[in-house]
Amino acid sequence: MDSIATEPTAKRADGQTQIAVENPATGEVIGHVPDMTAGEVAELARSGRAAQPGWEAMGFDGRGIILRRMQRWLIDNADRVIGTICAETGKAYEDAQIAELTYGAAAFGFWADKASQYLADERVRTSSVFVKGKRLVLRYRPLGLIGVIGPWNYPLTNSFGDCIPALAAGNSVLLKPSEVTPLTSILLAEGLAACGLPDDVFAVATGRGATGAAVIDEVDMIMFTGSTATGRKVGVRAAERLIPASLELGGKDPMIVLADANIERAANHAAYYAMFNCGQTCISIERCYVEAPIYDEFVTRVTEKVNAIRQGVPAGPGSIDVGSLTFPPQVETVERHVAEARDRGAKVLTGGHRGRSTGYWFEPTVLVDVDHDMACMQEETFGPTLPIMKVDDVEQAIRLANDSQYGLGAAVFSRDLARAEAVARRVNAGVVTVNDAIINYTALELPMGGAKPGSGVGYRHGPGGIRKYCRQQALLISRFHPHRDIHMHPYRARRTRLLGRLLGLLYRGRR
Repeated sequence: MDSIATEPTAKRADGQTQIAVENPATGEVIGHVPDMTAGEVAELARSGRAAQPGWEAMGFDGRGIILRRMQRWLIDNADRVIGTICAETGKAYEDAQIAELTYGAAAFGFWADKASQYLADERVRTSSVFVKGKRLVLRYRPLGLIGVIGPWNYPLTNSFGDCIPALAAGNSVLLKPSEVTPLTSILLAEGLAACGLPDDVFAVATGRGATGAAVIDEVDMIMFTGSTATGRKVGVRAAERLIPASLELGGKDPMIVLADANIERAANHAAYYAMFNCGQTCISIERCYVEAPIYDEFVTRVTEKVNAIRQGVPAGPGSIDVGSLTFPPQVETVERHVAEARDRGAKVLTGGHRGRSTGYWFEPTVLVDVDHDMACMQEETFGPTLPIMKVDDVEQAIRLANDSQYGLGAAVFSRDLARAEAVARRVNAGVVTVNDAIINYTALELPMGGAKPGSGVGYRHGPGGIRKYCRQQALLISRFHPHRDIHMHPYRARRTRLLGRLLGLLYRGRR
């Protein structure tokens, strides 16, 4: 459970270890949270388990009332929520509004409405002659206590957001947010309490990696979002306990631009979705393959758009386009990728340097003349860079797009929709958009997950996004039956021969 602290460890007068929370855009310490011990996590887990049966007993309608209240609470407290997100992440106001507040508000209403549909009892039909006339039912029961370990890049959407369907299913939830961005989760816990969520159904366990490990040791299922390296550790620890784990990990999403594409639309999407949230999005456009006939014009337009991006400390609506990086080590990763590419012959058309002296900054950067084996094309950069590579044809683009350990998302641009869809179906990614990017994440009915181990296992959204927080229970109800079934003791030769002939009729198959 690798992790770092943003400030030296401090202790309160009562001896509790505290973690300082920084504004990454300014370096200012904006708060402190406890670095919880395994014992403290265990106590939260005990309380959550005790509260869960009552929460489940409220049913879908009762839980839905509270979830819809929270939907309204988010909108009523929008400025406070956005301000907290911006302060601890350094992202632009609009990035927090569009990708965090809007998602959260939509998710509360969506899961309040869809939980009863996605988790409704299902009537099962069978081909077995042994249970004809009996009623077969598949039902979903909450697992109990769900652990969520969230990332620092989206403290509402990809941290707290995973708690919403778990709660809608009737589970208690123990959330361990990143120690870099814990304040949003604490604020939202206050909101849930104000909306009438019963005590202890939801709890926030703040702390570093050891706290996250303690959460895994206490829960019935773990949902983790973060790096592939840490995800492997989470998966191993969950496997040792024989609990399910859903892991949303790394991405290196390719964008394929075919020669007949709308160049202006493609350039706008490349510039925006590579730099949105300072590039710190698992489904950012991280590498671009452009067919040769339009390569030069595409590069010119993208470079102009990226060069015009206003980067700075967020100061409310419309103040900037891109903020700072959030996680201090990420600056070193971005700088390493750019430096290695430059040293090996790539050209930096705009950006390419660290930003201000205070805070964690890197300029929005466009790279060309890149080779496919460079780190900027193979490793997850998670920063404001866009390497663009010229390809001879669509076959080369597909081959290079699939040449990655990651398979989270991808995008294809072409005016020929049939051709673009055919290309999209050949890209090995969990989701592929045509003439668009990332916006699929707002379609909560549509599953979101990786297609390769480097991008994780399991799915968000859609029916699977809530059923993963449940165990299946099969029911068989016998309605019409004799005192003793024909196959029971004592065995008789005549009945056995009859059964053999019946099996022959049923299962010998057609010639």
